[in-house]
Amino acid sequence: MAKFYTELNPSLREFIEEQKIFFTATAPKEGRINLSPKGVDTFRCINNVTVAYLDLTGSGNETAAHLNENGRMTIMFCSFSEKPMILRLYGEGRVILPRNQEWEHFYGFFTPILGERQIMVLNINSVQTSCGYGVPVYELQEERKTIREWADKKGEQGIFEYWQAKNKKSIDGLETKLLED
Repeated sequence: MAKFYTELNPSLREFIEEQKIFFTATAPKEGRINLSPKGVDTFRCINNVTVAYLDLTGSGNETAAHLNENGRMTIMFCSFSEKPMILRLYGEGRVILPRNQEWEHFYGFFTPILGERQIMVLNINSVQTSCGYGVPVYELQEERKTIREWADKKGEQGIFEYWQAKNKKSIDGLETKLLED
């Protein structure tokens, strides 16, 4: 049975810290819904009503475009261990770029990673847990090294050029504001 909370509590924060993968979901007013898996050690609970993740360069930048348009975001954690649970965080998201005033505050929660692009912050307005009984049990073998190797090979200039070519607009043509002044 699903349970709702107005904010995170210590046991829910502990559950989040144990997870090695999370999923983000956003949608524009019109266009495609985006659902993305995220890994690496990039997620942080800032407090009981604010979470953030360090967004790494990817093939697209849908989340930023959608958040800039309407702010709606859901983040889901799913236990793949023996103890099943699904945790969803619903709220208002925003994009923090290195040029923004808030960058230094939020960036202090993370370990720098070459290829970091922006920080996504979610102000939580609802938390939901559900059973997760139908989710299979999986064991983490290891973190993929591919994203770090790709970023190292590209270098800072190559990543910037990639952003110019691939990350300025969503697949539906919405602006991501990644490279605006």
